Amino acid sequence: MNILTHCNAGWIATVDWGTALAPIYMAHDEGLDVHVWVDETRPRNQGAALTAWELGSHGVPHTVIADNAGGHLMQHGQVDIVIVGTDRVTRSGDVANKIGTYLKALAARDNDVPFWVALPSTTIDWTVADGIREIPIEERAASEVTHVGGRDEAGNITRVQITPDGSGAANPAFDVTPARLVTGLITEKGCCPATQAGLLSLFPEFGQQEQAV
Repeated sequence: MNILTHCNAGWIATVDWGTALAPIYMAHDEGLDVHVWVDETRPRNQGAALTAWELGSHGVPHTVIADNAGGHLMQHGQVDIVIVGTDRVTRSGDVANKIGTYLKALAARDNDVPFWVALPSTTIDWTVADGIREIPIEERAASEVTHVGGRDEAGNITRVQITPDGSGAANPAFDVTPARLVTGLITEKGCCPATQAGLLSLFPEFGQQEQAV
């Protein structure tokens, strides 16, 4: 099974198993033949630097790809499922995750590839209904786009500029994927549709709290 993931959602980000990588680790440990396409996740390259390192440490076969290669791979039948994490989920099932996640969801929908989001219930914000309009998006430093860091041939960490002098850069850190593009949510209580009814089927206590208010 070829799995595509975006950003880092393993045990570096969330202790022990992680979120998006948890089912991948479990499948691998149970002997299933899995391979992971790892988005580099520009501009901070969490996929290339962290996810790839985690998967390699666990012995999971993987290949790092440029962020924009995912759609091409889906068109050619080389992605069976997309699994990503999330930083915030609305009660209606919209998900905010690292910038570029929305484009993966669009490509997955166009190519009939399941798009799943893994999260702990603490990520659900029951006070927010419309993620696109209600979740503020952090704008990070332009230098993260205009410069890249890495190791040179001697193994030293270095930083270089990749844009012309005088060129500005925009750097929104996250985007919101609407629930209609999400196949389902993976939580500690099981899987559910990316809808308010789906979430309440796993976490009815939150519905009871709303009725009490």
